[in-house]
Amino acid sequence: MRAAHNIFHLGVKELRSLLRDPIMLVLIVWAFSLSIYTAATAMPETLHKAPIAIVDEDRSQLSARIIDAMYPPYFLPPILITPAQMDARMDAGLDTFALHIPAGFERDVLAGRTPTLQLNVDATRMSQAFTGSGYIQAIVSGEINDFVRRHRAETVLPVELQLRARFNPELNQSWFGAVMELVNRITMLSIILTGAALIREREHGTVEHLLVMPVTPFEIMSGKVWAMGLVVLASSAFALKVVTQGMLAVPIEGSIALFLFGTTLHLFATTSMGIFLGTLARTMPQFGLLMMMTLLPLQILSGGMTPQESMPDTVRYIMQVAPTTHFVSLSQAILYRGAGLEVVWFQFASLVVIGASLFGVSLVRFRRTLGSMA
Repeated sequence: MRAAHNIFHLGVKELRSLLRDPIMLVLIVWAFSLSIYTAATAMPETLHKAPIAIVDEDRSQLSARIIDAMYPPYFLPPILITPAQMDARMDAGLDTFALHIPAGFERDVLAGRTPTLQLNVDATRMSQAFTGSGYIQAIVSGEINDFVRRHRAETVLPVELQLRARFNPELNQSWFGAVMELVNRITMLSIILTGAALIREREHGTVEHLLVMPVTPFEIMSGKVWAMGLVVLASSAFALKVVTQGMLAVPIEGSIALFLFGTTLHLFATTSMGIFLGTLARTMPQFGLLMMMTLLPLQILSGGMTPQESMPDTVRYIMQVAPTTHFVSLSQAILYRGAGLEVVWFQFASLVVIGASLFGVSLVRFRRTLGSMA
């Protein structure tokens, strides 16, 4: 009971110390509000309101169908220009795409010939150029096929493909971006807050005060873990309800309580990792460099940005010991697909094992650090 009493009051001390740190408070508010919203609504691979100009020398029903098919939100309303204006507007950066429909295009299509359309793309706008060219090819091909079927006998295909998008029927990338950004922010803030709390005490000289008190390294470390973990857990619950479900209208299929329970297990591992990094760094700049070396692999290779199936087998096996891999997996299963405990129990068990291991290693390192300061 005495150890629990000490852990509780040490955690309260950490919370009070955090309240007196305006920089950290601003970071927490930003990370679980504007950061998630902007990342979800400004996915770089999303085509949104791309400027397009069209040279229509055919002036036919088919060319009008193609022009009308370029509509928001993928494109801005098309601007009709002349061939002489096309290169000048592209050089001035006014258009990302310029589509040239030659004269006699509809006549050649109905005659069975293969006319050519010219699409100029401003490749300096990489995110829109790559995605948009594919969109335009699909739109033009679809309009031509529909137009031809109306003027010829319809061919019945032996097989018809019906596409049904599960879990994200609108194929809205903000749904995916919001949840994955929340997962990344949970990992980042839990490591930063615990590591910064330890370094802040070392810089302010309060570690020496703890050494003369009747508390053990285990109690000191546990107080930091539960306090910082509670802050991140409460912030993530707020972001999930207010930002993700409220502002972004992302549908959550599964149990939020189950997700928060998995988040608690993940925080047990990442806060312990933050303590370990805090014992390695002597100053906040050193801690920031360690964060860059740690966070980038954890986030990029966890499966949140790229499916792990597309990674080399060696990387996949190594990342099985990282808590983010299992946290991303259970988050996607619960929030996207409505999975229950019978589906994600392995990820939960893995986080318990990884968290206990990280806590033990960090405690050993923490004791050595305190011993060298005594």
